[in-house]
Amino acid sequence: MIFTVLGASGFIGSQLTQALKSAGNADVYAPLRQFGVDVFDEVLRRELGHVFYCIGLTADFRNRPFGTVDAHVCLLRQLLERGRFESLTYLSSTRVYEGSATTHESTVLQVSPDNPGHLYNLSKLMGESLCIASGRKARVARLSNVFGCAMPQQNFISQVLKEASDTGRARFLTASESAKDYISVANVVRWLPQIALHGTHSIYNVASGKNTSNADIAILLERNGIIVSFAENAPVWSFPIIDTQRLMQEFGGAQSSLTSEFDHLFNCFTRPQ
Repeated sequence: MIFTVLGASGFIGSQLTQALKSAGNADVYAPLRQFGVDVFDEVLRRELGHVFYCIGLTADFRNRPFGTVDAHVCLLRQLLERGRFESLTYLSSTRVYEGSATTHESTVLQVSPDNPGHLYNLSKLMGESLCIASGRKARVARLSNVFGCAMPQQNFISQVLKEASDTGRARFLTASESAKDYISVANVVRWLPQIALHGTHSIYNVASGKNTSNADIAILLERNGIIVSFAENAPVWSFPIIDTQRLMQEFGGAQSSLTSEFDHLFNCFTRPQ
């Protein structure tokens, strides 16, 4: 069985590649980006087996609108049209539920081209739609906020832990009641192959199914000796609970949480490098 991880240099792609190899899957193709080399030409010439499309831009999408659309749509389009694969799993985001009343995978979503912040959502949804309309065996995994020791610096939790490690303090710029769903990368890389090989639906929410508030994180930080404060008149930024019924029914729930893994995560940022 062949597995291909596209975007293997990123946080989730690298962790997925490692997990696939550790599970005894020797035939894992994970091309890395090379400056001045069109790696994608080689991708289109190969037998790819089961593809995980982890290519994407997140934190810097506002500054790189063209690159965002290239990553989420244009390269995907070439792969769906010309690629030789058995299945494709496209990594999207639960951010597409912004402004929606419910978060079930079948929910009709709200986006606005007038909102610059919706470029990310629109491009992800275009990628999702292209997967489903292509007629190929393609599925969508909408990921919530993924955490792990190797998470990028732009990640909210990463920024909080970096500040705490450097200064012994953490100052939140959003209110204590702000909350969102966090899921461990270990859970994500366990679910993705199951979705690719055994999924019966086109779209899956890959999330914990419960929110963790800034107040909850503050307690965990204080337990580790960090002095926590919140900015005056900080805005409330909360996301609705992500519906994970479909994921749980087919593949089981999360085996860990931000709370249960926090001390290990904290140690990743405070131990000597």
